[in-house]
Amino acid sequence: MTTTTMAGAPVAPPASKPWYKVLYVQVLIAIVLGAIVGWLWPHVATNDWIKALGDGFIKLIKMVIAPIIFCTVVSGIAHIQDAKKVGRIGVKALVYFEVVSTFALVIGLIIGNLAKPGAGFGSGAANEAAVANYAKQAAGQKSVDFVLHIIPDTVVGAFAQGEILQVLLFSVLFGFAIMSLGERGHTIRSFIDDAAHAVFGVISIVMRAAPIGAFGAMAYTIGKFGTGAILNLVGLIATFYVTAALFVFVVLGTIARLAGFSIFKFLAYIKDELLIVLGTIARLAGFSIFKFLAYIKDELLIVLGTSSSESALPSLMEKLERLGCSKSVVGLVVPTGYSFNLDGTNIYMTLATLFIAQALGYDLSFSQQLTILVVAMLTSKGASGITGAGFITLAATLAVVDPRLVPGMAIVLGIDKFMSECRALTNLCGNGVACVIVAWWEGELDRGKLNANLARQIDPTDMETAITTD
Repeated sequence: MTTTTMAGAPVAPPASKPWYKVLYVQVLIAIVLGAIVGWLWPHVATNDWIKALGDGFIKLIKMVIAPIIFCTVVSGIAHIQDAKKVGRIGVKALVYFEVVSTFALVIGLIIGNLAKPGAGFGSGAANEAAVANYAKQAAGQKSVDFVLHIIPDTVVGAFAQGEILQVLLFSVLFGFAIMSLGERGHTIRSFIDDAAHAVFGVISIVMRAAPIGAFGAMAYTIGKFGTGAILNLVGLIATFYVTAALFVFVVLGTIARLAGFSIFKFLAYIKDELLIVLGTIARLAGFSIFKFLAYIKDELLIVLGTSSSESALPSLMEKLERLGCSKSVVGLVVPTGYSFNLDGTNIYMTLATLFIAQALGYDLSFSQQLTILVVAMLTSKGASGITGAGFITLAATLAVVDPRLVPGMAIVLGIDKFMSECRALTNLCGNGVACVIVAWWEGELDRGKLNANLARQIDPTDMETAITTD
């Protein structure tokens, strides 16, 4: 198909980039190569320089998270004339988060009771010393500390330390302040809008290093922990991955369908950042979870390589805006969801708790399992997308449910890195779907853009959002 200029001259469509220059292809190849290097040459893979490749990429991403949240949130709020609208979006987001998080916790309990992955495991390897540090960190967590931590000591400190909730709080207040200025705030609104475009430009540059970061992170992980850790606890790993897939495709998929879009098309768009609960939600909202996943396939692969959902946060926010979600909804829902909507972490908490109890030979009563739901709902809040945060929240949950279970964390310590990948993928998918659902609920979803982006089979190299290398 060709187009014509105003003079009538035909213009050929842009040539597609070679497949090997597409970001998600490069990341996928890097992950495979990293796994091979880690398996065949573990001494090389565990070199500090190899580890630095993955750590360095994550640090580059974290470098732009605070600026992009600030610019997106402030710009979104400053352009809203009705202050009550911001409150409505926030309340709807929190209601959605709590309902879906409960689904995730319950599914983890149900599958754990049915599959019984820890039954007959044998727990002689439980080592209290191996998990003492995690237990100590968990013991220091209090609800009041979490609330106070949202308030930064200084604005500069919040940005310097990359504290998402603190940056979000200041951004909301700053956005309201600009809103109150009326026409006088036009200049600063324009400046922040331009700054947001500049920050997204930085992201496009940083993302070119994604294959290198994914290679280093995967090589180091396989080289350090080896395949033996996976084989010894393959039952738990398989159960967790299957449970997470059921959550995404069934629950979120159904909700998406009711909202009028396909979760499958959405996932293709964010493939680098993952299905029963999410699939159901997507179905109810009127879209396909599979199309949604295809839409975000690049983000999914990056998260798979780095085991941190934060690594895909900036590009996910940009893609959600292009998908038809308003800037105000994206700016409020996505950053908040990284602390309050951690579906993968919730599934892991209940499933891992049951596994440890079964492995240690403890039969948890119905009331104890209800306690797990309540405690996990609280301890999971604030478990950000940082790698390993889920293990600390697990320690906090076990300590409250039954202190005798804490030493059992040593059983899953060796495979936590592999399970953190699934946690991060599910968290990413959950927050992406949440943003679309809240936008739909608030009437801030451009259905035309949504259907067009999820329905089109586009060469990623021809997309404005695609990142290719020369």
